[in-house]
This record gives sequence, structure tokens and C-alpha cells, in this order.
Amino acid sequence: MKVLWITAHPEPRSLNGSLHREGVGCLKEEGHEVRTSDLYAMRFNPVVTPGDFSHTEDTRLIVGHAGEEAVRGGTLAPDITAEHEKLSWADTLIVQFPLWWYGMPAILKGWFDRVFVGGFAFGVRDAQGRQLRYGEGALAGKRAMVIVSAGAREASLGPRGINGELNDLLFPLQHGTLWYAGIDVLPPLLVHGADRMDAAGYAFHANVLRSRLKDLPYADPLPFRHQNGGDYDDDLVLRPGLDPHLTGNAAHYRVES
Repeated sequence: MKVLWITAHPEPRSLNGSLHREGVGCLKEEGHEVRTSDLYAMRFNPVVTPGDFSHTEDTRLIVGHAGEEAVRGGTLAPDITAEHEKLSWADTLIVQFPLWWYGMPAILKGWFDRVFVGGFAFGVRDAQGRQLRYGEGALAGKRAMVIVSAGAREASLGPRGINGELNDLLFPLQHGTLWYAGIDVLPPLLVHGADRMDAAGYAFHANVLRSRLKDLPYADPLPFRHQNGGDYDDDLVLRPGLDPHLTGNAAHYRVES
């Protein structure tokens, strides 16, 4: 595999930093190529500005359109172009971060805002003019896995846990960003109890991480529904005959019969 590992934690001596090094070492031992985007170490700018697109201030900035124009014209900011080169090279993405207030650190959200621009990660159409997204599109064929640490207990991030089920918390990233851009998403890896971890706990999670990384080429992705696979009507609403008892996030997973 060609793996791009994106990580977002400000402290290299943290649990996330240690697991990042552990994981990169494991992938290399297995013979895979690895590139990294350590966003804090890079001092990555997370803020979208007109300068991202070489946009002049005499006209209104429409971000989606400006991104597509800049991709076509080769006028994106160099730091965005560098990330596009890594993404184009990679067939597999690892997205690693601590769960802060039920979401990604701002620097990682900004990475997606600036890097997943129109004309690169979305905005692709087929011959009939349909948008190719949710399982199709420019980044289709790639795979991704999210690694998230949380101070909470494992059970509290389960189906009846007070913090909400992990895949529901990650739905905006896994379904609304990665799958939207066509990337197959593997089940996430939760590193729980992060604030109370001792040496034995670290050894446990490091072993789980190594096992998941070794299985990465073979693991089945989450069974999200394709936008253009016939499950949705022209308004992109799930057809009434499909699993009518399901609503919300759960409705957008295929249910095996």
C-alpha cells in the first residue's frame, strides 16, 4: 500500500504521538510505503482565505467555484497543492486525532476545508450530468481508516453509551467527507481511556493498532449506500420501501438480508 497518515495532536510525546510512530513503523515493517502530514508539526494553516485560490478582492469569493477554478488553472496555494500530491499518490489514508468536544481538532477540520476543494475532492459529474459523490468521484478507489482517542470508557461510546455511538459521532467525517469524496471507509479504531492510560493499557492499544494495520488491505469497509446505486430518489431521499423502520444515520448503511 501507499499510505498517507494524517495526524493532529500538538504534543509529539503524547499518546497520539506514540501511537503514530508505532503505526508508521508497523506499516513500514509490513513493506508498505508511508508519507505523513503531521499538521501541528507542519504548522498547517487551517483557515480558508482568498489567497488559497489566487482570488482577487475586486470580486465576490464563492469558495466552491473558486476552488474548482484554481484546480483547473493550477493556481492553488502551494501548501494545498503539496497535500493534493500526497493524496493523489496514496491509495490508503489514516486519519488520526483526539476527540475534542465530539469532533476533530480545528487544525484537522481546516485541513479538510482547504484540501478537499471542488475540482479535486468533489464536483465530478458523469455523462448524464449527475454528481459523482457518496461512493463515486475523484477519490474513488482509495480506502481510509479513522483512529480516534478519547478519555471516555469504551462502553460509553457504544450504542447505549452516554457519549453516543462512535460511528454516529464520526458520521460527518466518515460518511459526509470521506465517503462523499468516494473513499471507502473502514471501521474506525477507538483508543479509549486515553487520560488514564498506564503501560499495560498502552501495550494493549499498540497491539490492537498493529493488528488493524496488518489487516488494512483486507478489511471490509463500512456498508454505506451509494448515491447513484438506486437507493435514493431524485431528491436524494432514501426510497420508502428500503428499511422503512430506519431513520437518521442508520438509514444510510446497507442492511444485509
